[in-house]
Amino acid sequence: MARRGLDRARVVEVAGEIADAEGLEAVTLARVAAALGVRSPSLYNHVAGHDGLLRGLAAQSTRELATALRRAATGRAGTEAIVALADAQRAYALDHPGRYATTVAAPAAGDAEHEQAAAEAVDVITAVLGGSGLKGDDLIHAARALRSAVHGFAAIELAGGFALAVDRDDSFRRLVEALAGGLAGS
Repeated sequence: MARRGLDRARVVEVAGEIADAEGLEAVTLARVAAALGVRSPSLYNHVAGHDGLLRGLAAQSTRELATALRRAATGRAGTEAIVALADAQRAYALDHPGRYATTVAAPAAGDAEHEQAAAEAVDVITAVLGGSGLKGDDLIHAARALRSAVHGFAAIELAGGFALAVDRDDSFRRLVEALAGGLAGS
């Protein structure tokens, strides 16, 4: 029995809620169906199995991250914009750990929806870093460095790895400002 109002967007939304609350590994068709009050076969009307569900979640989450990055960077330039990007990525990772986990890998070949969302996120990052005079391979290296540094910090933070009684926000700010200074000097 299909529930009225059930569509792909709602199925993916519930998958994201489960991923954030219980971890990405908890996102199964059975778990999503139970949360929606339907039987698992009903989900096949909206997503192409478990893989389709995860692809949809990755595309939606990457789109959300791109929006957060764009909002953070708008009206800023240079180090201020780089810090704003980093803050936005970290906040998204901490607020939506399961969804964020789907944004890390590059889209699968042929996954147009995820490819478009990823391109939007990359465009924001390269626009900010390009504003510092970076171009070509240097721009790609800088984008990878920024993304990796923020991801690593957030991953350690999510795992509870920063137990010392020293302000994490201050540590993060120092990391990003040092990286931004190095990127600007490239």
